[in-house]
Amino acid sequence: MTVIDALVAVLGEDIVLTADRIPEKSRGDQSFSGRHLPLAVIRPMSVEQVSVALRICNDLRQPVVPQGGLTGLAGGANAGPDEIALSLDRLTGIEDIDTSAGTMTVLAGTVLEVAQKAAEEAGFLLPIDLGARGSCQIGGNLSTNAGGIRVITHGVTRDNVLGLEAVLADGTIISSLNRMQKNNTGYDLKQLFIGAEGTLGIITRAVLKLKPLPQGRATALCGLARFEDVVDLLYEARKQLNGLSAFELMWAAFFRFSREAEGLAFFDQDHPFTVIIEQSGGEEGAMETFLSEMFEQGMVTDALIAQSDKERERFWTVREGAALDSLPGLINFDVSLPIGVLNLYAGAVTAALEQEFPGIHVSVFGHVADSNIHLCISAGSIDDATKHRIDTVVYEHVRAHQGSISAEHGIGVLKRDYLPYSRSPEELELMRRIKTALDPNGIMNPGKVLP
Repeated sequence: MTVIDALVAVLGEDIVLTADRIPEKSRGDQSFSGRHLPLAVIRPMSVEQVSVALRICNDLRQPVVPQGGLTGLAGGANAGPDEIALSLDRLTGIEDIDTSAGTMTVLAGTVLEVAQKAAEEAGFLLPIDLGARGSCQIGGNLSTNAGGIRVITHGVTRDNVLGLEAVLADGTIISSLNRMQKNNTGYDLKQLFIGAEGTLGIITRAVLKLKPLPQGRATALCGLARFEDVVDLLYEARKQLNGLSAFELMWAAFFRFSREAEGLAFFDQDHPFTVIIEQSGGEEGAMETFLSEMFEQGMVTDALIAQSDKERERFWTVREGAALDSLPGLINFDVSLPIGVLNLYAGAVTAALEQEFPGIHVSVFGHVADSNIHLCISAGSIDDATKHRIDTVVYEHVRAHQGSISAEHGIGVLKRDYLPYSRSPEELELMRRIKTALDPNGIMNPGKVLP
């Protein structure tokens, strides 16, 4: 009996899709580096079905690739032609909102925006927030330890998880759905699975922290002349603005390209650095008072405060940079470095790439407050050798500053070979030991994360 026969016999053809019933999207994530349809796609409707599927695959040594909303950019959800994809898109739903504890229990296939709206209807804020909120799933957010634009206040995804349930390679269900802020009972097992990108097991449920829903929001777009002013402005915003929820920086090339592509105008002239500051739930008028003081100190050159939701959306439209997707051969990078060297790094990488590849487009933007910036690079239609060279330039400069090659998008397969740039041999060996302990047959998302 083949593995497909065994799976169909237990789960049925409605759950196990093969041949022309496999959807085209199952090739892989938004890195568009997935070249193959998987051998089959399993679409379980319960945790028990996930358990059965993994037990069968483990017994028959069949590799399994977990797939969520497929919004990742590191190739972590790409399956090979001899691998089975396990999709969580039917394992959805908000199971509980505990208003006294401020928690939400949610199934892993639930789309982030659905969970956000459920929390809001109950009078709470779900702090996890990403640009892909309309299609990414909770399980994928946890598996990649996603960051996003609210990290300055609420931390990354792992900081907003109290408990979770996961299924190991052999089908064992580990249910640790803790709802307490304090629980000091040995190893914190949930942290093994958060950020592991499905290489240690499949997350099926999570208990997430909720925060009181903030009342009111102020959003400003600021032009600055020097990076030193950006750093100083961040310091003052943290000190003076209660409820500071976002501080997003756009370098000149990114801001100009995105603004022109969207047909938007803001200032009389573009500035070397443009920042979006957002405050949630602060005192009325606090943003105006703060920016007036920053003007007097010469820190801010120009600023606009959104007077409506529509104007606020215009600010964020530029920051989202959707128009960059139209550039040929676009490569997205997601790195983290000490705040003080971010501009030095951005300038050095841009100069190195422009010298080696004349005419290349390099746009830089990022969260800054959490040391995370993104580079969007387009050298036109490129071959694998050119892409590899661009990767190497970007990551060698990260290594020179002892930074992280991945701030919030995971490692997957596209960054795997560069992981030693940010992790020591001893750390990598410990990761391998953990992988061997939890997945001795190596069936869980093989070839991802670890070199």
